[in-house]
Amino acid sequence: MRIDLESLDAFDAHLASGGSLAGVFVQSVDLSGRSTALRSTEVKGAVFLGCALRPTDASQLARRGALIFPRLPDLPFDPYRPELYTPDELYDHLADGYPATTDAAIFAWQSAQLRPGGLAADLAAALHDHAITEALQQTLADVELSRVVGIMGGHAEHRGSGPYRASAELAHRLADQGHIVLSGGGPGAMEAANLGASFDGTDAELQAAIDDLATGAPWSVDITGWARSAQAVAHRYRCTRLSLGIPTWFYGHEPPNLFATRIAKFFTNALREDVLLRMCRGGLVYLPGAAGTVQEVFQAVTPNYYAAASDPVAPLVLVGSEYWTEVLPVWPLLHSLAAGRRMADAIRLVDSTDEAIEALSAGRRAAPPPAHG
Repeated sequence: MRIDLESLDAFDAHLASGGSLAGVFVQSVDLSGRSTALRSTEVKGAVFLGCALRPTDASQLARRGALIFPRLPDLPFDPYRPELYTPDELYDHLADGYPATTDAAIFAWQSAQLRPGGLAADLAAALHDHAITEALQQTLADVELSRVVGIMGGHAEHRGSGPYRASAELAHRLADQGHIVLSGGGPGAMEAANLGASFDGTDAELQAAIDDLATGAPWSVDITGWARSAQAVAHRYRCTRLSLGIPTWFYGHEPPNLFATRIAKFFTNALREDVLLRMCRGGLVYLPGAAGTVQEVFQAVTPNYYAAASDPVAPLVLVGSEYWTEVLPVWPLLHSLAAGRRMADAIRLVDSTDEAIEALSAGRRAAPPPAHG
């Protein structure tokens, strides 16, 4: 079994227990004060990712069979980071305005550095996204993925609107039932989903929190004010339950919301979309949205459409009959695709939070179980 050491305490404890470093992955740990330990243990096949090492230690480790991935200079992020982001981490220095935050600095770096042929920047972004994927998997390592439900929707929903409240209420009820709620991590319906899921309080308190949020300017007008009001609400109320957001700097003009208690933010949107949808084995709920939401619908439909008898089929629930049949007529095409397929009983078109929750349960019951053996 692979061993990952992601802190100095974990490194010291591993060696104190009698373990060697042979085949071990050591990630983003400052080992500049551990020369003696490094020289006195087996390191063949060890991988050091972005660790701080004395130059003599690094060269000796390489000669003894370890693989050294050095720290990359002049980056506003750690490409080997061992854990997901938190809102406080991405929004540090918010008191000085959004442009002073880590999130803004990383987006500025991407805008300036990620371009065709930029090998160093491409490598840094790829290493970062790999690390984030692993960190997300570790976060959900002890969670049955059938408990993970995704709520997708547009970024344009205003705080306090009916659809915003519906998204928050749905997520709150799902979290109360023991589900882990995952969203695209941005503003609008995505923020509402993360708010509802993280909110450890009553329905009335949730509505009060939304009322507080609705008094401020929207993110498209004032990101700093929008973020500060969310930060105040998150601290005023108990927004502490696990709620996952998976945004991307590809859409850097859309800031990550502050109610996802853990944030897996990616540079590569295609990878982000794949991870986002693949994790939601408990089903996906689609609230009204635009092109990005439509893309997510059909990206999730494709594996269900081609599902073999042994493959799981996750429920897909579209909320808003008029929207999905007339404004953006996704449902007729989805329904036609599903005809005669295993996914036919796992898709639903509904109009309310109650119906959406029942549709998720019905979809899981209706989808034939994977074959065994």
